[in-house]
Amino acid sequence: MSRLENSVDSKDLYRMGVEFLDTFIGSYDREPKVIILDCDDTNNNTYGQQELSLFNNYYHDYCYMPLHIYEGLSGSLIATLLKPGRRSKQSDVASLLKKIIGRIREEWANTMIIVRGDGHFASADFMQWCDDQYNTGYITGLSGNSKLHKLADVTIKSAEREFKQYGKPVKRYLSFWYKAGSWTNQQKVVVKVEVSTMGTNIRYIVTDLVHFRTRDLYEKGYCARGAMELRIKEHKLYLKSDRSSCNSFKANQFRLFLHSMAYVLLHTLQKEALRGTEFVNATFKTIQNKIIKTAALVRELKTKIKIELPRCCPTKSIQSNCLEMFSIMRV
Repeated sequence: MSRLENSVDSKDLYRMGVEFLDTFIGSYDREPKVIILDCDDTNNNTYGQQELSLFNNYYHDYCYMPLHIYEGLSGSLIATLLKPGRRSKQSDVASLLKKIIGRIREEWANTMIIVRGDGHFASADFMQWCDDQYNTGYITGLSGNSKLHKLADVTIKSAEREFKQYGKPVKRYLSFWYKAGSWTNQQKVVVKVEVSTMGTNIRYIVTDLVHFRTRDLYEKGYCARGAMELRIKEHKLYLKSDRSSCNSFKANQFRLFLHSMAYVLLHTLQKEALRGTEFVNATFKTIQNKIIKTAALVRELKTKIKIELPRCCPTKSIQSNCLEMFSIMRV
């Protein structure tokens, strides 16, 4: 296994990355009307002398920070890219997204492609590029500053007065046009103001989706990216993808790809073979424990090995249906 991991080079890894993207595109029977590229990075802690393992002050440890990209509506994996132990630079993320969208656009000319991420994915480079692209948009978090607070000041003070008067939690939204110093054009910014006994909570997002209601943009558009955290949890916790113990950075990227292959297989099993069952929205751990892991009796005979599955099993019918589907796929 160690020799296999260390035998790959940059060209091999690039071809594997392209194959993940092509597999995602091939999973659709026809061109979808809209897809959402959910982007986020996470920490893979390291415990040795791994190449490009850096100390991350936020996590208080040495780690890698792999970038995960999933389709927000289906949960399908699009890309996983191992990064050094720091937040991805906006220019690097913008360059990667341009390549991914360019490849998708070759197959789906009319699909609406929306990029969604937290504040450090608000790239001026990518915003400007999107302005010149057909059916391409974004909705990302935006770090607050004194100018943004000033533009939202009336809403903030109004919410605080209402909470002080009635003592009940207050939530308000406001949208306005804003242009940061590095931006080429003005962009639509949405602010959410929450006031409760915990204090005043102010959050901003920036988007070019100007034809939607302010509340819907935040609650239905941006907040839905919370599902991304669950997909990363499936990838890391249930498929053990945070094991980056090779010394070579390329070998660790190859390991990440192996775990990503497992994600694609399990996600396909979940959404295709288990469609219409109680397990279609189950966690990977549940599927592993109740569908994949089954007790069996292994008997060694003179000329063969006989494996006997249990006659009684709570998920026997589901397992049988899956095996039948696999047999049809092989033909």
